[in-house]
Amino acid sequence: MGMIQSYVEKNPVPGWKKEIELGERAVAIVNQMRPKPKFFVICGDLCHAFPDQQPEIRKKQETDFKKIFEKLDPEIPLICLCGNHDVGDTPTTETIDLYRSSFGDDFFSFWYGGVRFLALNSQYFEDASKVPELAQKHEKWLNEELQLAKQEESRVIVFQHIPWFLSDPDEETNYFSIKPNIRKVWLEKFKNSGVVHVFAGHLHRNAGGSYKGMPVTVTTAMGAQLGDDMPGLRIVRVLQKEVEQVFYSLDELPTVIDL
Repeated sequence: MGMIQSYVEKNPVPGWKKEIELGERAVAIVNQMRPKPKFFVICGDLCHAFPDQQPEIRKKQETDFKKIFEKLDPEIPLICLCGNHDVGDTPTTETIDLYRSSFGDDFFSFWYGGVRFLALNSQYFEDASKVPELAQKHEKWLNEELQLAKQEESRVIVFQHIPWFLSDPDEETNYFSIKPNIRKVWLEKFKNSGVVHVFAGHLHRNAGGSYKGMPVTVTTAMGAQLGDDMPGLRIVRVLQKEVEQVFYSLDELPTVIDL
């Protein structure tokens, strides 16, 4: 909310009319989908204004964000993750508290259809210098969830904002992915604990690769694009033995999903 006008168009006057139009369009299409999606996930950066830099603009963007998604079919839960714009590039207890008061927990797990889903706060991997205790709680929680999944031999799907890598698990450090020394530790833990797919955002382009056969899929934004993709959504089909996913621009988004 607000990135197109502020960042892409370089307009000094805050505005997010285009994001409102795109969001309302996406919600209207999703509401028509049959069968109904089990849930709708946004992998972070819900709004563009940083809570500690532009608090008043942030509040207005959050209000309009919620107005859009209040129109989502009540039988389709909205799953929100926090991104760097939601809690800051360097989170503080204040920015985390603000996010939680507005959107709920910044990390959590849930079950659906025999699959364990984990929603991470990837900012703790990026820079936890001002929130070491919160990062430790997140790490403890994640280790416990992975251990449970391993014991139960359950399938796990992970959602996060910053991807572990963009195309190659051995790629060098860059702004859009998690540092290699942290990346390799957690990718190995994921692989050994039953994680079958990781979904992320942050890049504002579509990308992805795999680690030892475990896919990492990066989905572009519903709003501002930093590449050649169009605003859209990714439809994920969790089947008996595999996870299939396809990205669609809003112009191409189907309303009948073949299972």
